[in-house]
Amino acid sequence: MSNTVKIIFVGDVIGRPGREAFRDLLPTLHKRYAPDVVIVNGENSAGGFGITPAIYEELLDYGADVITSGNHIWDKREILNVIDDAKCLVRPANYPKDTPGRGATIIETAKGVKVAVVNLCGTVFMESLASPFTLGKEMVEGLREKTPVILVDIHAEATSEKNAMGWHLDGLASVVVGTHTHVQTSDERILPEGTAYMTDAGMTGAIDSVIGVKKELILKKFLTGMPVRFEVADEGAVELQGLFVEVDADTGKAVSVERIKERV
Repeated sequence: MSNTVKIIFVGDVIGRPGREAFRDLLPTLHKRYAPDVVIVNGENSAGGFGITPAIYEELLDYGADVITSGNHIWDKREILNVIDDAKCLVRPANYPKDTPGRGATIIETAKGVKVAVVNLCGTVFMESLASPFTLGKEMVEGLREKTPVILVDIHAEATSEKNAMGWHLDGLASVVVGTHTHVQTSDERILPEGTAYMTDAGMTGAIDSVIGVKKELILKKFLTGMPVRFEVADEGAVELQGLFVEVDADTGKAVSVERIKERV
């Protein structure tokens, strides 16, 4: 199928090890998949919490076309200085309307195909925000007037909420992919109405860890119940985890989906 858009989505990039893995492994992924668009979740890219203006530019320099985020988007306050002008950075759309930044963006590929990217935050075991279901459907329906190729990053804690979002947007969005929990799921598939779905894309960072954090710190917290300052794991093997999807550029329906799990 010639008129398709090839999309790589990279799971949550965790600190410096994750950024370096993205930098080092993306050329390999380009050779394998020849993507038209590379989308990266970067909300943990600055020391595990948030993103800075410099790291935003760094990820773009490494090859990201769009950077999504989540509930940690505000952890580095300096991002507020640039987020309104950072057209390739999206924050959860269901924050209040006066929140800085944008909840969706549209980019154009080298082939001239427009690709929309939407970021939503779940509300189960997370912050109390506007319903991602109501707003998400409204946004996707509106974006379809501009392009049928739409990817939704649903940044949520509960697998049930992410799964429900896939069904909610089946046939409307091209891709619904979950982020936030940093554990890659093996349920990638194309839903009946043509939406590629995966509960969690996983993470890009040190795997000898607890979801990207030094395991001894997490164990200390579980064993003592005391507050612990989390630090990004920076030893051992590092992986890039994510999703590859090929989408029909005319209909917006996914035609293939494949899990990505690449070790440095």
